[in-house]
Amino acid sequence: MRCVICKAGDVVRSVTSVTLERRETTVVIKAVPAGVCANCGEQYIDETTTAAVMLLAETAALTGAPVEVRQFAAA
Repeated sequence: MRCVICKAGDVVRSVTSVTLERRETTVVIKAVPAGVCANCGEQYIDETTTAAVMLLAETAALTGAPVEVRQFAAA
């Protein structure tokens, strides 16, 4: 697949970190499977993975910690 942002790079399978803010918590989720443009670094995460990331972020935010770091684990 070609990157829709830069239109020059190929998207390759990789992992990335996702940072989200939920409630009063900044959640960092590491090792999220994604397609990453080899040219510009744009990240593409599929719908199933996005749903899992969002659920993990909501769960992490319930701790009330200002920063929460989690490792992604596919179900």
